[in-house]
Amino acid sequence: MANKLTRLGGPGKFGAWVRYGGKPITQQQLDFAVKNYSVAILQPWELDAARYLKKRAPQMVVLAYKCLSSTRSYEPGPIYSSGVSYPLAQSMANSGKDFFAHRLNGDRIEWKGYPKHFQMQVWNADYRWHWVDAVVREMRDSPFDGVMADNDVENDYYGLDLPIQGVESMTKIREHLDFLVAYAGIELNKIGKILVPNIAESRLRYGKWERHSAYGGGFEEVWLGWGPNDYLSSPYAVMQGREIANGSAGDVNLGATFAGLGGRSAASQKKVTILRTPLSDRKAAITGTDENFLYGLAGFWVFGGGAFTGISATHHDAYDEIPHAPELSYDLGDPVGGIIAQSTAQTRAFTRGWAALNTGSKDVTVTVPSNLVDAANRPVPSSFTLRAHQGVVYRRKA
Repeated sequence: MANKLTRLGGPGKFGAWVRYGGKPITQQQLDFAVKNYSVAILQPWELDAARYLKKRAPQMVVLAYKCLSSTRSYEPGPIYSSGVSYPLAQSMANSGKDFFAHRLNGDRIEWKGYPKHFQMQVWNADYRWHWVDAVVREMRDSPFDGVMADNDVENDYYGLDLPIQGVESMTKIREHLDFLVAYAGIELNKIGKILVPNIAESRLRYGKWERHSAYGGGFEEVWLGWGPNDYLSSPYAVMQGREIANGSAGDVNLGATFAGLGGRSAASQKKVTILRTPLSDRKAAITGTDENFLYGLAGFWVFGGGAFTGISATHHDAYDEIPHAPELSYDLGDPVGGIIAQSTAQTRAFTRGWAALNTGSKDVTVTVPSNLVDAANRPVPSSFTLRAHQGVVYRRKA
């Protein structure tokens, strides 16, 4: 990882490649990623791909996927997407140390909609120790920069139907995921690796993003909306953007710390902030970019001010795609002032461009700075109408 306290991922690259599996990675995909992405999330067994990316794009942040909350019985191994693999969990259960979650009738809990994914006892301190121990040992000499820890859940997304054995409410699960994230983050940071949780619904708990991103950064999988036409309301969208922006500030200290450095480590870096927005399959004029991708990208710039690491747009659970948009290559530069709200539109000026998004459900007319051009290099008018949930990213005229 880079030691300089600068935005991670490399200059002029703002795309994120999020792989939760699917078909094997091709050479064409790897070469495309090197040219276009600032961050990649791969499966932990995709070691050769991680080495290739780090060799040819050293500034790219390359993370290994690991699930905090489940184990999967379909994976052949020997490397697994869970901290506690299914074979290990099964063996331990047979010997009397059971980390599987159970319903009140004693049945194991298989996630609704995700066959062969089994809920684990994140509230069990022994489970958390085994999760951290296995992941740290796996990452120690790995080409990965760290771990993207999935299913840092906020609510019941998988049909747990509480109460279950040992758990009356989601409060207990949330509290113990807090413990697991902190424990894993501290131990990974000690070996020079980062932890980037998929921080679910951070807007619902003040400070959650800041706390859970403290060990490397955070990933927001539902940036500004849940589906093609299912958006966060304007107040929640703004709350989400501001919460992530506030929580993404600060540095991460890696490796051993030294008293002579005031408690800081020799290697410090900015946090990683990764966003994913749902595709709409509606194409914007000129470039043909998906409209939701543009909406998310505009929010990436407006709320992040150029400090966020990477953004992706995919269909639901379609994480073997290679998302891209011409606008991802636009480097708007440094922010010139803060966010300006024009009704439900949020706008922000930069040294080399301007971005705006309408988080509301009604059209809004916005005032636009001078000397901007669109993707066809045509002058942008001094005002225009932003449709509901529309985003734009413009560059300054050269």
